[in-house]
Amino acid sequence: MLVLIGIVVAGALLGVAVGVVAGSRIILRRRHAAAEGEIERRTADAARSADAIRREAQVEAREEAFRLRAEIERELTERRAEAIKAEERITAKEHDLDQKLVELERKEQGFADREAHVKQLQEELKVAKDEELRELERIGGLSSADAKRQILERSEDLVRHEMARMVRLAEEEAQTEARRRARNLVADALQRVAASHAAETTVSLVELPSDDMKGRIIGREGRNIRALEHLTGVDFIIDDTPQAVVLSSFDGVRREVAKLTLTKLVEDGRIHPSRIEEMYYQSKAEIDEHIRQVGEQAVFEANIGTMHEELVKLLGRLRYRTSYGQNILKHSLECAHLAGIMAAELGAGVKTAKRAALLHDVGKAMTHEVEGSHALISAQQAKKYGESQHVIHAIEAHHYEVQPQTIEAVLVITSDAISASRPGARGESLENYVKRLENLEQLASAKKGVERVYALQAGREVRVIVKPGEIGDDEAVLLSHEIAREIEEQLEYPGQIKVTVIRESRATEYAK
Repeated sequence: MLVLIGIVVAGALLGVAVGVVAGSRIILRRRHAAAEGEIERRTADAARSADAIRREAQVEAREEAFRLRAEIERELTERRAEAIKAEERITAKEHDLDQKLVELERKEQGFADREAHVKQLQEELKVAKDEELRELERIGGLSSADAKRQILERSEDLVRHEMARMVRLAEEEAQTEARRRARNLVADALQRVAASHAAETTVSLVELPSDDMKGRIIGREGRNIRALEHLTGVDFIIDDTPQAVVLSSFDGVRREVAKLTLTKLVEDGRIHPSRIEEMYYQSKAEIDEHIRQVGEQAVFEANIGTMHEELVKLLGRLRYRTSYGQNILKHSLECAHLAGIMAAELGAGVKTAKRAALLHDVGKAMTHEVEGSHALISAQQAKKYGESQHVIHAIEAHHYEVQPQTIEAVLVITSDAISASRPGARGESLENYVKRLENLEQLASAKKGVERVYALQAGREVRVIVKPGEIGDDEAVLLSHEIAREIEEQLEYPGQIKVTVIRESRATEYAK
């Protein structure tokens, strides 16, 4: 029973399933048919829309073509009108040109007639001038060539006088400007150089702890002092000066070695010939080292780079040499600074000028060893130890052994004169000072027409007052040059001397 019920139920379910499947197929076929109809409808609608769009595009393209054609035709019309106007303007200009050409031809004809008339007038004028010239020659008694020559000679004299006056004025202005600029340059260089100068003598003083030490220095029968003087080459002066010994020598290096030797002996207390010799060589080695250090310090202060060791030693030896009381090493350093400043202001070689100025007096450290002037000796040493040709030339020319050819050589001469002649730089005895002033005044007073002579500024300027009735302005100029040349030839002096000739003319009248 149950089995039968199951079979019935299964059959019912199978029938339902078959019915559902059949219904689904019918629905699907219907939907498919509806979809195909929708597709055909949409396809037809799309075709109709495409036809409408194509027709609209054709219409718009036709309208655009009509519009462009209208614009082109309008532009062509405007251009034709402009061309017609341009053609009319050209035609009018051609007409004007034709008229102007006719007018020019008429004027040319008139000019030709005038030119012929002018030529005729020129011929008549020439004839009249010739007649006038012959009449003037007859009246004046001179030919035209003679008159022309006289006029040219007179004009030449006038032109020469005027040119001389202009040249003199130009020279005076140039000299005034050059002196002004030179004074400013030298003053600026001096202001920027601060160098100390102490007058040095040819003697040194060694203090002793007591006067008893003098006997020990002299030694038995004078053997100690003889040993000292023989080794050092210095005179030991032992006199009544309390607790002091004076060392005298013109060689500063020897005097310094002797001073150091005696100082060491006094400190040690043992004074006998063998000890003296030991202290002497020890002191000499110390002084040699000190000389080298002093030379290196001078090169460093001058700021000129490296220099050969032998030249450095020669510079150090200048520390113990003097000229008119002026220390030569300090003088050389001051010259280097001055030359460097002036070279920088003038655009010259600063290093060349400074090296030459520092080395220009190294020959003074060897004047007792080598014959010749110190300038040439200095140049030889500079050449020997590899200095440049410009430096060598500036050194040998600083006292005019050779003529200076470069601006650096002139600057070395100038710096040497400034450092040597600056007030206080060098010492001079009163007797020499007075004698130099007297020689200056006598030399100028011996000239004709001189009324009074005054030596001023320690002999660096001479003012000559002349008689105005005997000496004119031109003669005054010549007199100043003549006095200056004779001073250069006959007198010796440091630096330069200014010669001023004063001519005063007065006119006096009395009202009664």
